[in-house]
Amino acid sequence: MSVPLVASVTPPSRSPAFLLVVALANVGGVIAYLPLLTLLLPLKIEALSGTARVGVFTTCVVVGGIVASLSNILFGWLSDRSLDAGIDRRRWIAGALAALALSYVGIAAAASPAMIVIAVVMCQIAINAVLAPMMAIMSEEVPDAQKGTAGGLLSLGSPIASALTAIIVGPAMLPPTMRLVIVPVAATACLLPLLIHRGAAVQRSDETPTSAQRLPRRDLAIAGASRLLIQTAGVVTTSYLLYYFESIIGADQHAGLPARIGQLLTIAFILPLPVALLLGRLSDLSQRRKPFLLLSSAVAAGGLIGMAFAHDWASGAASFAVYTIGSSVFIALQAAFAMQLLPSTRHRGRDLGLLNLANTLPTLLGPPLTWMLATAHDFSMVMLILAPLTLCGGIGMLAVRAR
Repeated sequence: MSVPLVASVTPPSRSPAFLLVVALANVGGVIAYLPLLTLLLPLKIEALSGTARVGVFTTCVVVGGIVASLSNILFGWLSDRSLDAGIDRRRWIAGALAALALSYVGIAAAASPAMIVIAVVMCQIAINAVLAPMMAIMSEEVPDAQKGTAGGLLSLGSPIASALTAIIVGPAMLPPTMRLVIVPVAATACLLPLLIHRGAAVQRSDETPTSAQRLPRRDLAIAGASRLLIQTAGVVTTSYLLYYFESIIGADQHAGLPARIGQLLTIAFILPLPVALLLGRLSDLSQRRKPFLLLSSAVAAGGLIGMAFAHDWASGAASFAVYTIGSSVFIALQAAFAMQLLPSTRHRGRDLGLLNLANTLPTLLGPPLTWMLATAHDFSMVMLILAPLTLCGGIGMLAVRAR
């Protein structure tokens, strides 16, 4: 038996301009971390640590992931308390952006492995001080009837952030310090419209909802577990993509592989955009999100199976693109659905922080799984294991009782 969602306290609809403001803010949030974690940090560590770069980078990723998980919950909870006191969550974002700029200065100035780890920890704290209240604002100020469309627009974040990364590390060869300056500036520019645009007043009742109104926390737990399964495959496919392609193509083609993978990632991130927007809008109109989530997880699983059996660049690249379309659409639409599953209007920030664990824990789960199942010359087994896990992510959403 499905449980009806608690009625939203937001207006019945918001203008397309506001949805674009929300989407642009999410782009800024992704810019805050994606260029750093994919290329800028590895380049900085390589210049700083030389042959010890792998160990230093791994330390940054693991420690940073733990700090990110805890910080997101903390700042979500703090923004909840601020809202109780009549203080807009936007103030947290404004302060966090200043801290983000300082943390990037710290990364640029780091002169030892210990300093770079400390700087990354400070950066992760600042990033999540931005992301936690930002996602809570989206949950509160985007009506349920438009969350599917908003979820589709959230898929703009990765391709735009990836394009910025390609520009700042491209042929122009910007100095390393300049690269680290551009990122917080670009993130701030994208988030400013949300800081300036004042949303509708958010009503938060002190009354305890009745059993007929209350959303079971099990629904939020199921949504988190489903996303964790999807995100674990995402960590493996993106982190080990270079090694995967090296395992299926000849050694004579390895020299130009990084550039080809860069082009593939750009295309693969762009392809899901129209699909996510279309399915997000359809889910709003039909008021049903579960069928679209199941379909997208099945597409992602099919892409992983294709990657398992690929033996050349063309088939591997096509399969990876199929996987990316499915997984990106799932993450975008599921983020919108999860915002409707929050059991309490008074704890949106905290509960979204707990849900965010499904995004950070895979960084601790994916690498050990790959180490156990993959070899330098064969990734087929790990892909075949990830495929049913990914499908289970979509099937799990069917167990959510809320509609």
